[in-house]
Amino acid sequence: MTVPSNDELLFLALGGAGEIGMNLNLYGTAGKWLMVDLGIGFADSSMAGVEVVMPDPEFIVERRGDLVGIVLTHAHEDHLGAVADLWPQLKAPVYATPFAASVLKRKLIDAGLRDQVPVTEIPLRGKFSLGPFELEMITMTHSILEPNAMAIRTKFGTIFHTGDWKIDPEPLLGDLTDEAMLKRIGDEGALAMVCDSTNVFVEGEAGSESTVRKNLEALVRGHAGRVAVTCFASNLARVESIALAAVAAGRHPVLSGRALTRMLESAQECGYLLDFPECVPEKQAGYLPRDKVLFICTGSQGEPRAAMSKLAGGEHRDLVLEAGDTAIFSSRVIPGNEHSVGRLQNALIARGVKVITDREADIHVSGHPARDELVRVYQWVRPKIALPVHGEVRHMMEHAELAKTCQVPETIVAPNGTLVRLAPGPAEIIDHVFSGRLARDGDTLIPLDGESLRERRKLLWNGAAAATLVVDKRGKPLAPPKVSLRGIDDADGELQEAIEDALAEMLADLKSVERTDDRRMEEAARQAVRRVVRAHLGKKPLTDVHIVRI
Repeated sequence: MTVPSNDELLFLALGGAGEIGMNLNLYGTAGKWLMVDLGIGFADSSMAGVEVVMPDPEFIVERRGDLVGIVLTHAHEDHLGAVADLWPQLKAPVYATPFAASVLKRKLIDAGLRDQVPVTEIPLRGKFSLGPFELEMITMTHSILEPNAMAIRTKFGTIFHTGDWKIDPEPLLGDLTDEAMLKRIGDEGALAMVCDSTNVFVEGEAGSESTVRKNLEALVRGHAGRVAVTCFASNLARVESIALAAVAAGRHPVLSGRALTRMLESAQECGYLLDFPECVPEKQAGYLPRDKVLFICTGSQGEPRAAMSKLAGGEHRDLVLEAGDTAIFSSRVIPGNEHSVGRLQNALIARGVKVITDREADIHVSGHPARDELVRVYQWVRPKIALPVHGEVRHMMEHAELAKTCQVPETIVAPNGTLVRLAPGPAEIIDHVFSGRLARDGDTLIPLDGESLRERRKLLWNGAAAATLVVDKRGKPLAPPKVSLRGIDDADGELQEAIEDALAEMLADLKSVERTDDRRMEEAARQAVRRVVRAHLGKKPLTDVHIVRI
């Protein structure tokens, strides 16, 4: 399948289906492809030396001449964070509403791409056409400014692509979910709903930011000493709530963390938060009494270079937390970050800082829909096909079952790389395509399953050994073998001595034909080194052999 035909409508996720994060969705018809979102994910402990991962766009790069555009639903990293990395391979125009466009432009400036990437701002509720697709942005509520769903209209019918969303009756910042528009799509007849699955196991509703604002104000008032509050920098309604809680408690808010200041700048550039409480610069905060400051910090997920981690380690250049102070986590722990958050909170507690999380106080609500909200939107939109995304496979399977109880005629679970024909006829899986992962390694992108990261993992778990053999042209040793070990415990040198003895025996036992063949000598030496290390430690080190012929 090279290009989608005029007689079919296709869907393909290369990221974000079978996982939470790294969203990359493709719709295809009439020879053209439309991309919705292009995001990143964050590395786990198995990805040595890597912080950021993203979908491998190989499938669409090979067809980039047929890619009509990249449309971004909102400004979260898992929806636009890969644009700067991957756009040079795609070369397609980008479309976003003003806040997402502002956030993206700052990233493009950092990447040196500001004047290369064509970014078109689409007004809220804007309509535009890209090839065979008629698009309409639909206002939703979420945990960031300007979250959009999309009505993607084709000759086969309308796809309702939800993006990330919830139904918040009082979001504090931005507009309410456009319920009338969702019902209108249902009345027109929706072919498919491609929908967020994150909180499908959560009963009830996600909750409102207005509730969190009231609770934060009461919580801050009840504490003496310094107070530091961390949340997701992109949740600007929450950031504003924290600042207002500080003012209500007679404290001066202090912003700490580049991501916070950049998000606030983008919001104000777009006309939001123009009356944000005045903040004291970090360098001046130390002159204020302890009970008169509140630090608003990055680092809710335990990021090592973020403000809260620097405070926990006593490494912040201008701010300090000490015994009797309070740290409040107005956030949830993203799955996979449990260890980093736990380490951060333990470090704070070890300093005598009181730690309060959403387990002790009602100070966080999710930005994703719980089951009652999902049911309500299915009742409004009434799609013929439910296609869950934005979740692990278990989320997507449960979401499909929920859609069936909402009387959706067809449900289909399509993890990354699953090519789905939505029309004509019943929705069906017609193919599977490559859907790999790339890792940002310094300033370059490398395959997540490539040789360099495999070797790093081996080095991480098994250490490394290097052997040097000095021989003459006939392969006779001219000096004793030398061995160096890295990441392998050998404090008394016993293991190194045993390896060198094994290499000397190996050289003595080699046949004459093997002595003159570097490749065969290297392999024999590699096996000898690994055999000794495995016998002593049960490990298989990454092994290099250097042969010096004189």
